[in-house]
Amino acid sequence: MTHSNPSDPTRNASITDHAPRTDGGASPSSDETDTRIGVDVGGTFTDVALSVDDDLVTAKVPSTDPQHVGVLEGLRKACDEAGIDPAELDEFAHAMTVSVNALLERGGAETALVTTEGFRDVLEIGRQDRPDLYDLEAEKPEPLVPRERRFEVSERTTADGVEEPVDPDEVRDLAATLRDRDVEAVAISLLHAYADPENEARVAETLREELEVPVSASHEVLAEFREFERTSTTAVDAYVRPAIDRYVGRLVEEAEDAGVPAPRIMQANGGIADPETVRDHAVTTTLSGPAAGVVGAAATVDDEDVEGLVTFDMGGTSSDVSLVRDGRAERTTDAEIDGLPIRTPMVDVNTVGAGGGSIAWVDAGGALRVGPRSSGADPGPACYGKGGTEPTVTDANVVLGYIGPETALGGEMTLDVEAAREALERLADEAGLESALEAARGVYRVANATMTRTIRSVTVERGHDPREFALVAFGGAGPMHAAALADSLEVDRVVVPRPGGVLSAFGLLAADESYDAVRTVGTDLATADPADLETVYDDLVADVLADASDPDAAEVERAADCRYAGQSFELTVPADEEFDAEAVAERFHEAHERAYGYALDEAVEVVNLRATATVPGSEPTVRHEGPGDALVGTREAHFPGAGAEPRQATVYDRDRLAAGSTVSGPAILEQAESTTVVPPTWTGEILTDGTLVMTRGGDFR
Repeated sequence: MTHSNPSDPTRNASITDHAPRTDGGASPSSDETDTRIGVDVGGTFTDVALSVDDDLVTAKVPSTDPQHVGVLEGLRKACDEAGIDPAELDEFAHAMTVSVNALLERGGAETALVTTEGFRDVLEIGRQDRPDLYDLEAEKPEPLVPRERRFEVSERTTADGVEEPVDPDEVRDLAATLRDRDVEAVAISLLHAYADPENEARVAETLREELEVPVSASHEVLAEFREFERTSTTAVDAYVRPAIDRYVGRLVEEAEDAGVPAPRIMQANGGIADPETVRDHAVTTTLSGPAAGVVGAAATVDDEDVEGLVTFDMGGTSSDVSLVRDGRAERTTDAEIDGLPIRTPMVDVNTVGAGGGSIAWVDAGGALRVGPRSSGADPGPACYGKGGTEPTVTDANVVLGYIGPETALGGEMTLDVEAAREALERLADEAGLESALEAARGVYRVANATMTRTIRSVTVERGHDPREFALVAFGGAGPMHAAALADSLEVDRVVVPRPGGVLSAFGLLAADESYDAVRTVGTDLATADPADLETVYDDLVADVLADASDPDAAEVERAADCRYAGQSFELTVPADEEFDAEAVAERFHEAHERAYGYALDEAVEVVNLRATATVPGSEPTVRHEGPGDALVGTREAHFPGAGAEPRQATVYDRDRLAAGSTVSGPAILEQAESTTVVPPTWTGEILTDGTLVMTRGGDFR
């Protein structure tokens, strides 16, 4: 369990009574005339959501390299559709994949690591575990910093303070060496710097004076114990920092030239921050896009009559799954990206390489596989007609009839159905299947099985019954697969928000501003001096308020990481404004019982103290005025469990469906940004804000 960021924006509609909110969906402090835009960069498409005059305008354009080109193209496209000049925008929020791409592709900076003498190899040693316990040839991910760029300094700090000061001359000599090596970034992680950062601060100060490259110090990035995780997180920050600095700086300049406000950047913790803050704390931008999607789901759907929401975001490259409980996105401080531990707070998102652009292939044993390799945006799936020849999930959806030949992906990209069929025919030959249709069925089934396992990992494996949750589907491909996933999980309700194809972009409009700080204290809870803990909290609160744009408007939450004496890992529980050891202990016992099924009559240790400052945002009003007359026609489509024969599915223009309209499956609802499949035995209803709620009427598998 982790203590969540208090992100609880007002919501437009309830999945229980379908009644609109009487307050218009905005917080009392919001200015309903604000013109705001959110732009989220994905692997295939860049999504845009524009709130203007109480209306929501959405757009989707192909992602570009560099990313800022597509961002500005999408921004201009949405403004053109809304009939406004970009200079009229009041706010601009943005989520990107720059940092995560740098990690996945190992395209970050030439980074040096400075550490305490004798601890040069901490990144390589790690936790001495293997990716696969029984695979003797399993390889660990290569450390971000190779051994030849890892350097030691003579110093010694213990958990009780500095024992051997750092030698300034040695640090200056090291700076000269780093300059000669042409390093592009420096990470500093000295032993026990979380407890006493004096030596590390001196090293950082000297290197910043001597070098013209960014320097990341562990006590500024993550003031927590555990040397490997602290060093890894600091190395990640340094590794992606030049790329983030260049990208954000360029985007700020381009926005200024266009008369657009400077972008506020989505962080992995689900909150937005100003450009300078994220340029100084680059590691916080990992997984910013998926975090925005979860925030958008929490802002769009009320979960009051269910255990919570399972959010399912299927884009072009991957699928992201997360949980929302009590209106808040679940967060974690225990995450990995490509085998690299990152311990900054982030929305707890599980990602699997199964998206619309994921390539289907046959392994050495003859089994059909899907992903993780993706066709990307260029050339993309075969059906894009841009030169792609490998079969993808999107091509399978075309052959199955879910995406029609007249469908314009992103509102402008026409499809080459024959190219999709030819790609699936080649896959069928390789897999020993009878036809392109059989291959398409197999691709759809394998992709769904992969995503179902991911949903089970965040529900069943954590003690949650998915049948008590609603599944919120979004992303360009999510609504096509959601009902099939719900069938396999026995989930009765699927919710597809009106801006479902661009929900991450919409989430940027609804996001709070949020900042986190942590410090290790490592003390017995029962004997800890409350005054000492309050002193630490005062420092943490000062740190997070210093980053807030409006400290007076910020809401501060305090938390404590606790464990039983002798345990290796902690649970995070809320802490009151005045630290109450008994209340914290009681909350920890309850949290431990929820997480593990039991509590102990043992001493409790408080390991870390945390503070989060949140400046509440305001959700844009979503007004839906579907004029009716939404019937487009019918199309043959193939559904799981329906046998070999196709079914005639009714095709609707979703945006024209009026509030209160009901849809019976089999049906297909088309939008510019996404397509929703309503299988046989499922029914759907359009709510007052345009949200579609699908209800399972039986098992059609």
